[in-house]
Amino acid sequence: MELSDDVLCVFSAQIGGQNGSYHINIPDRELTLGDLEPGSSYRIAILSSDSAQTTATEARRSTHERTASKPPVEVGDQRTVDIENIGEQGDGIARVERGYVVVVPETELNERVTIEITRVTETVAFGEVLEREEYYQ
Repeated sequence: MELSDDVLCVFSAQIGGQNGSYHINIPDRELTLGDLEPGSSYRIAILSSDSAQTTATEARRSTHERTASKPPVEVGDQRTVDIENIGEQGDGIARVERGYVVVVPETELNERVTIEITRVTETVAFGEVLEREEYYQ
């Protein structure tokens, strides 16, 4: 099964119900990996239990192969990103596809900036600010 690079995580879970409402418990490890944030909204897909285990295994393998083979950005790429955190050295940290980290110096928390990727490694990229968006645009 081919999965989009937009897929943040894949896991198996049981659907619970109470008072006409249904819920799915998300494993702690999905939050620990940094792909999901409590209180945020996400789209989900529900697959039959017959295909769920096979699909989850294939998705993990497919995600691992994509991650191991090539970062989702290249030097020279331009992206508009939101600065989600500030690193230990004061640089802004943004995430792009599959939670891949981009370090952007001279930015502030919650700032939205257009950047150019200047350096790429297997686990992290570095970007330079090209343009800053006005707050609340």
